Amino acid sequence: MHKKSANSQSVGVDTDMDSAEREFQNAAINWIPAAVLLTTPLAAIVITPWYLMTHHVSMSVWVMFIAFMIWTGMSITAGYHRLLSHRAYQAHPLVRNFLLLGATFAVQGSAFDWASSHRDHHRYIDDPLKDPYSVKRGFFFSHIGWMLRNYPSRTQDFKNIPDLKRDKLLQIQHKYYGLWVLVTNVGLVAALGWLLGDVWGTLVLVGLLRFVLTHHFTFFINSLCHMFGAQPYTDTNSGRDNGFLAVFTWGEGYHNYHHFFQYDYRNGVKWWQYDPTKWLIATLAVVGLTSNLRKVDDASIRHAEVSMQFKQAQQKIDLLARHKFHFSQTVENVQARVQAEYAAFTQTVEEWQALKMKTVELKKDALVDCLHEVDKKLKAEYTKIERKIIAHEHNLKTVMRAIRSKPQRL
Repeated sequence: MHKKSANSQSVGVDTDMDSAEREFQNAAINWIPAAVLLTTPLAAIVITPWYLMTHHVSMSVWVMFIAFMIWTGMSITAGYHRLLSHRAYQAHPLVRNFLLLGATFAVQGSAFDWASSHRDHHRYIDDPLKDPYSVKRGFFFSHIGWMLRNYPSRTQDFKNIPDLKRDKLLQIQHKYYGLWVLVTNVGLVAALGWLLGDVWGTLVLVGLLRFVLTHHFTFFINSLCHMFGAQPYTDTNSGRDNGFLAVFTWGEGYHNYHHFFQYDYRNGVKWWQYDPTKWLIATLAVVGLTSNLRKVDDASIRHAEVSMQFKQAQQKIDLLARHKFHFSQTVENVQARVQAEYAAFTQTVEEWQALKMKTVELKKDALVDCLHEVDKKLKAEYTKIERKIIAHEHNLKTVMRAIRSKPQRL
């Protein structure tokens, strides 16, 4: 009886999934975005080389092209993404509005559309039916295809952006978005060209070419940053860290970190990682134009990294054991040492969790004038925990060196 009921439930789930997939496959074409997204790259490929070969373009137009590439690109990353979608920091109205204007120039939808889709992307990451640009449907879909049809995953009631819906300026931008786009990308670009003495050159470079490049550099984040790169923090989703793509995406290429710590204002968390969006936000904070920059503590980052290293080490040992390779030390010995180190690491994590609970209790009970002393004491304890995590990482690497020499099959 129970088996029959379970089978009936399974059939029901399969039927629902089949129905959802059919709805997905039969989605109506989204004509205006489809026309724009498919024709503008072709226009840029044909018109830009022809114009450059047949016309002289002044240095001032090239400077404006670069300036608008930076402005519109970083208005998406610092504005639509880290400020509005994730609330990773707060910005002065001057900065907020400047980024909103730049994001409108970028023509990637209103702030409502962009942020709502992006929050769904994080909530349903890799779900082929609910993630608006799931890479599980392939490169083309996650890069551009998701915008060409009115897919069910893009049905937006904006329930996930109540904070943004209260903003009067964002309401106006959303209501009159088409007008904003025409005024910025045609009217203002043409006016800039008139000031520079080259209307057509400005329209081709600052208008068309910049428009297409900014689009596809952003789209790389949804597609390639979920396909190629490392996973140093988690393998529970498709996000990848890719330093090469970070160059084109204004620091957004460190996507594995971002999907694990989405509310951090940084994507490139290491000092040497290229993340100009992070640098912009931090610099503006120095002069008081941004504030409340949200950061993940170093211990949490180290914990994620070392946990992943242990997982990858065990996967490597299991793979080599299955293929019966021989090393300077036996696989069993290496595995025993890894497991012992992992047990010690687990103990450190438990100490860390206990310290976090202690932090909450101490700060709750402490008087306001004593909070500084509490913070000072706790900082020392957190530093001690972080050093222990680093030591576990070092010990794990030392153990794994035993199997880095070229293995020989038994």
